[in-house]
Amino acid sequence: MDCIKIVDLEIFGNHGLLREENALGQKFLISANLYLDTRRAGICDVMEFSVDYNEVCHLIYDYVKGNTYNLIETVSEELAEEILLSFPLLEKVDIEVKKPWAPIGLPLSYVSVNISRGWHTAYLSVGSNMGDKEKNLNGAMDELSKDMLIRIVKKSKLCETKPYGYEEQDDFVNGAIEIKTLYTPEELLDKIHDVEKMFGRVRDVHWGPRTLDIDIIMYDSLVMNSERLTIPHADMHNRKFVLKPLAEINEQLVHPVFGKTVGQMLTEVQAEQIVNCDSSARERLA
Repeated sequence: MDCIKIVDLEIFGNHGLLREENALGQKFLISANLYLDTRRAGICDVMEFSVDYNEVCHLIYDYVKGNTYNLIETVSEELAEEILLSFPLLEKVDIEVKKPWAPIGLPLSYVSVNISRGWHTAYLSVGSNMGDKEKNLNGAMDELSKDMLIRIVKKSKLCETKPYGYEEQDDFVNGAIEIKTLYTPEELLDKIHDVEKMFGRVRDVHWGPRTLDIDIIMYDSLVMNSERLTIPHADMHNRKFVLKPLAEINEQLVHPVFGKTVGQMLTEVQAEQIVNCDSSARERLA
């Protein structure tokens, strides 16, 4: 990824834990690495294909000058988000906030906080088998798109599928979406749960009926297993209702553990279903 660097932009701001720091202010030095693909801009020599560092510098200056925070960690976090939301071509930013006059009573050059933040690609599976199913799913996707930290990139078609696991329930309508997000996986999970609650989701029967079900299937190439969340989704490779709409969006998406594409996993699931159907038919005839 290409990078535009802004180094030690000097700004007088009012940030710090001490009342004097908030009232009197002090000097801060802000550096930013802006990550994007600059090839097209370099070939065409046209600014619209890049990011104007003059605009970024003035955004940084106005933001640091116009706000007051206790922590330079917060300055860094808020500034990174503001830059990423303001310049759509950016994929990632590194922000360093230096505090040369940190009031610690000892000689030093500066104290600084350095963070990296960027857009992540996630794939979500969506399903509903209660009420107006398609309306639930379209409404949920609309709610996600209203969040400025989420950008919906692609949507699959919605399709009707048989229930999985617990079969004594109505058929589902399922789909998949690709998003870009600034949320961490846990933050994205919280957001999803909020949307599910908006549509009356009740978690009382495992694999049971639901007005809305949204699962994080993949998040970049991340592999994680916590008490709240497993990524990639632990059972995605066995679920045709997940793989089929996902393959419509990105058939070449690779499972970071199995090393197989979504298309390959879908072919395997479909072949296994044919074998199981043939076995069941033979048993009935025996």
